[in-house]
Amino acid sequence: MRRLVILVAFFISIHVSSQELNCTLVVNAQQTGNENVQVFKTLEKQLNEFVNNTRWTNKTFKTQERIECSMVITIQDYQSDMFQGSIQVQSARPVHNSFYASSVYNFNDKDFNFKYLEYQNLNFNSTQFESNLVSVIAFHVYMILGMDADTFELNGGDAYYKQARDIVNYSQQNNPVGWQPPSGGDQTRSALISNVLSPTFKEFRTVLFAYHLQGLDLMADNVKEGKSGVATALTQLDALHSRRPNSFLLRVFFDAKADEITDVFSDGPGVNIANLVSTLSKIAPTYSRKWRDIKF
Repeated sequence: MRRLVILVAFFISIHVSSQELNCTLVVNAQQTGNENVQVFKTLEKQLNEFVNNTRWTNKTFKTQERIECSMVITIQDYQSDMFQGSIQVQSARPVHNSFYASSVYNFNDKDFNFKYLEYQNLNFNSTQFESNLVSVIAFHVYMILGMDADTFELNGGDAYYKQARDIVNYSQQNNPVGWQPPSGGDQTRSALISNVLSPTFKEFRTVLFAYHLQGLDLMADNVKEGKSGVATALTQLDALHSRRPNSFLLRVFFDAKADEITDVFSDGPGVNIANLVSTLSKIAPTYSRKWRDIKF
């Protein structure tokens, strides 16, 4: 009997540690004026279980390796089983030899309309559309996985981005809102994954890797070397800006990184970043107030 208990505990520990995400998902229905309606609590509980208990990859993650992330769904209106809202998605990855977590993905998805019946099954199918609720959540899961992988290995997120693209392709046929093909300055899911995988924006992924592995991860052992690595990585974005000024991906990058960049270069040993400040002011003018706080 004791051996059986040990075996059961062993297999449970494997299952628990095999999941990829440690995600906190919140459903905020205050704007509806009926935030205490039970369906919102049920939806929140089901989505937390769906995201954290689904096997999204064929890799095994130890408990301490699970990606820290959050999703906040804001319900603006609902009628029966139809819900209209938005979702804010964020993820972070730990910095080597530190207690600091660096923001990697920070995306406000404003077109999130879905149908949901309380207690309905939530199942992800990698090759076919199940529901817009499942598709949107799964898309952002794979964006989190892809960007996290890109920070540890150059272009390491390929497999995850391709799955995100597959989700876009089959979801477009069933619910076009938020999945539209890129057009002009659209900030849709389709535009996001199309840009990430396009050679036109290759510096975005190169910088994700260099900024973290050749910059932040060095700071615990050598702050000056780490800061220089971050600065060198960021200057590569100038080529992307020259090719596509004010691009969607640059906004995605700096939405996640602006505060951190300011913190990195506002304290500690100095490095020559005069060119960096000039570059940041040019390619991300929205954050010009933050760049003025950088010391050099």
